[in-house]
Amino acid sequence: MPYLEPGRIIAFAHRGGSYHPEIEGLENTMAAFAHAWALGYDYLETDVHLTADGVLLAFHDDVLDRVSDRVGAVGDATLAEVREARIGGREQIPTLVELFDAFPEARFNIDLKADAAVGPLAALVLERGLEGRVLIGSFSRRRLREFRRLTSGQVATSADPLQVALYRFSPTAAIARVLAGGSFAALQVPHRRGRVVVTTPGLVRRAHRNGVAVHVWTVDDPDEMGELLDRGVDGLFTDRTDVLKDVLQARGQWWSARGGLT
Repeated sequence: MPYLEPGRIIAFAHRGGSYHPEIEGLENTMAAFAHAWALGYDYLETDVHLTADGVLLAFHDDVLDRVSDRVGAVGDATLAEVREARIGGREQIPTLVELFDAFPEARFNIDLKADAAVGPLAALVLERGLEGRVLIGSFSRRRLREFRRLTSGQVATSADPLQVALYRFSPTAAIARVLAGGSFAALQVPHRRGRVVVTTPGLVRRAHRNGVAVHVWTVDDPDEMGELLDRGVDGLFTDRTDVLKDVLQARGQWWSARGGLT
C-alpha cells in the first residue's frame, strides 16, 4: 500500500495527539501513539533525534527539559541516560525502532530534527524495507537533500522551506514545478505564518496540478479544519485527535484502513 492515499483525507496524530484531554502532556510517548491508534489513526507523526550512542529517538526537542523530569541535550545523552527520564511523570521516551515494532501497520510522518540523525534514519528505513511506511520532513533543506541522496529518492519526503515558498509565490504550477523540482511528495505547511496565509487556494491548486499533496499543521480548531478541508487540502496534522475525527466523520471524510470510509 502506498504511503499517500489519493482522494482520501489523511488525519495525522501530531506527536500522538498530545492535547487530547485523555493524554495531555504525554507527547511522543507510547501511551499517546497507542491512544491515537485506538481512535483509528493510521498516520502517526513524530520527530527524531540521535542519542550519543547512536540510537534514534522519537522526541521533538533537542533538550529533555520541557517535557521530561530530566535536563540536558538529547544528543549528549546515552540511551541508558535517556531511559531514566519520564514524560508526564511516568512515560519513557521511545526509540524509533520501538514505534515501528509496536505499530507494524501504521504509517509514520517523521520530522528530522538533527543532522546526526539523517544517516542512521536513512539506513534504518532501507534496511527494514520501510519505504512505503514513512514520509520524511524537515525545516532543514540540507538534511532533506542528504536524506534523499542516501535513499536514492526511494522514500517519500516533504518539500523544504524554499520549495514551499516557490509554490506559494509562483504565478503558475508549471513555473513552480520548474523552480522547485519534483523531489518531494507533499507540501507540509502551516495555514498561516504571521500575517501571511501560506495555505492559499492558489498554493493548493498549483500543488495538485503537479501531483503534490498538501498537508497542513498543526490544526486544533474545528472551524479552521473545515475551512482548510473546503479549500481542498489532502491532510491535517492535529494535537486534538478527538476534534479532527469528529469533524471528518461529520463530513463523511473520516477514513481508516481498519474501518474504511465513514
